[in-house]
Amino acid sequence: MSIVAYVLAAAFFGSFAGAFHPLGDSLAVFRLPIAVAVALWVIWSPWPAWLRWSIAVLCLAAMTQIVAQKYVSHPEGPVTIYQKNLLFQNDQVEALAADIRASRPDIVTLQELTSRNAPLVRDLRAEYPHQASCALVDWARVAILSRWPVEGEICLEGQGIVGIQVASPQGTFWVFSLHGAWPWPHEQASQMARILPVFEDLEEPVVIAGDFNMVPWSFALRSIQRSTDTTRAGPLFSTFTKMGAPLPIDHVYAPQGGQASPRPLLGSDHSGVLAKVFVFEP
Repeated sequence: MSIVAYVLAAAFFGSFAGAFHPLGDSLAVFRLPIAVAVALWVIWSPWPAWLRWSIAVLCLAAMTQIVAQKYVSHPEGPVTIYQKNLLFQNDQVEALAADIRASRPDIVTLQELTSRNAPLVRDLRAEYPHQASCALVDWARVAILSRWPVEGEICLEGQGIVGIQVASPQGTFWVFSLHGAWPWPHEQASQMARILPVFEDLEEPVVIAGDFNMVPWSFALRSIQRSTDTTRAGPLFSTFTKMGAPLPIDHVYAPQGGQASPRPLLGSDHSGVLAKVFVFEP
C-alpha cells in the first residue's frame, strides 16, 4: 500500500509542476481522479496521522477548485463566439451550418478545416464574409469567420493558430483560433513557446478560442491567460471524451470573461462552445 500511495502522491504533486516539465500538464489533465485516489489511499495508509490528513486536505482543496468551476455563475457578454473543432471527416456540415446560423455568433472559430468539411465555410460566406485560415498541416487548417470587417491578420504556418484584427461596433480587437497539440510526450510545450510571443506586441484586446487539448488549470493555459490578459468564459463543462474520461479542453478566453455553453457534436468528436463574452469593460 505504501508504494502505491507514494506513486499516487507523486502524480498528484507532479500535476502542479507543468512550469518545470510538460509532464506536469499531462498529469494535470487527470488531476481530479488522481486527487480522489490519493485521498482514499493516504487516509487508510500507515503513515502518521498528521501527514495522512494534510495530504487529504490538499487533495480535497484541489478537487473543490476544479468541481466549483462547474457551478460558478458567469455573466453574458455582448460579443458572441462560436467555437468548433470540426473533425476532419465531418459529414454533417449542413446541420452544423444551421446550428451556427441559429446561434447567430459574431465570430466563428474552427479547427480541423479540411477539403471534406470546407463546404461549411463556403456556405456561411454570405453571413460571414470576412474569413481567414492558416495551415496546421498539409491537409488541415485553423480558421476564423467574422461578420465584422478585418483590418489585420496573423498566421503561424504549422503552429495551429490564426488571428484577425476585427473592427467591431464596440472597437477594434484581435480574435485567434487555436488548435493546440496534445500534451507531453507530444509537442504542446514547444508549440506554446512559439505562440506566446505573438501576443506581446498586440495593443488591442485579445480573444482566443479553440481546441486547446488541455484543461484550464494547466500551466499551458494559465500561461496563455497571462499572455493575453484574458479570462475563460464559463462555467466548466466537458467538450471531449478520451478513453471514457470527460475532458474540458475546448475554451473561449476574453478580456472580461463571459458565459459559455455547449453545443451538439454535429458530426464531430468535440462539442461546440457558444460563448457570450466581454471584450471591453462593461
